Amino acid sequence: MSKRNRGRKHAQPTTHKQTGAQHVEAFTFGDPIPMLDRREILDYLECCVVDRWYEPPISFNGLAKTFRSAVHHTSSIMMKRNILVSMFKPHPLLSKQDFSRYALDFMVFGNAFMEARYNRLGGIMKLVPSLAKYTRRGVNPDSYWFVQSWAEPHQFEDGTIFHLLDPDINQEIYGVPEYLSALNSIWLNEAATLFRRKYYLNGSHAGFILYMNDAAHKQEDIDNLRKALKESKGPGNFRNLFMYAPGGKPDGLQLIPLAEVAAKDEFLNIKGVTRDDQLASQRTPPQLMGIVPNNSGGLGDVEKAARVFAINEMSPLQERLCELNDWVGEEVISFNLYELLKNDQ
Repeated sequence: MSKRNRGRKHAQPTTHKQTGAQHVEAFTFGDPIPMLDRREILDYLECCVVDRWYEPPISFNGLAKTFRSAVHHTSSIMMKRNILVSMFKPHPLLSKQDFSRYALDFMVFGNAFMEARYNRLGGIMKLVPSLAKYTRRGVNPDSYWFVQSWAEPHQFEDGTIFHLLDPDINQEIYGVPEYLSALNSIWLNEAATLFRRKYYLNGSHAGFILYMNDAAHKQEDIDNLRKALKESKGPGNFRNLFMYAPGGKPDGLQLIPLAEVAAKDEFLNIKGVTRDDQLASQRTPPQLMGIVPNNSGGLGDVEKAARVFAINEMSPLQERLCELNDWVGEEVISFNLYELLKNDQ
């Protein structure tokens, strides 16, 4: 997953021998790429040792890029983050901004790291989240490192890092995010959007073949028409063309549409299916995402959906984030009651 293009097979032309007939080429494409392919499978089974720390089972850099690759994936995580921040009670050791970063790291990477900075008397002076993208668990017990490719690795003092992880079934060193099974849908959503965007940026939307076999037309008219079609690409496209053919045959000028190729690329279906996969992986009600319903019945009562979402999703997430309190020895992370629940009491 560290490189989304890893293992992608380009179209390989298979050339047939020419036997006096027209030359034909057949294009074949590689099989669909699994989410964890080749080297990544081995990494996922065991966290490899690099220098003095363990590398994560899945690329944190890839997860960071994926975070902003699809709108519903980003929006689902940010909505949870915003709800948590709105309910969080600030503490002298942990500000709202630091808590926001701590919660976001946990939902994006399945790992969150909190550094305790001590004063000279041995008491905790402040809690500061360490960026999960660059924080690594050391080979030595209870050791952690801050690793960036362009900077010298920094080792934290032993016992100063709290590691919150979303448990994995294959190893116990790092956590993995819960949306892992939806990565292919996230990337497909992004690919469909980029394909459609490149199609429009290309500017060539004629989408038809102009077939002319009427001898009544002059060569000058044909040349002018060819020039007009050629200039329809780029800014000012979608222009209308006029052809005057007095005495021409009914089928002397035919328009064979090709735009059905673009219309049948299932763009809307791909966007809809991959959106549903993303929401399912995050278990986020569509009512809370501002999604416009496609049916006349709508998406249901938004308050009921928000109430169930708060109980089934936000409450367990709050409990996980509160595990820091046991490590610190006091209630640093606490939350106000969710507003919808408060209004019902």
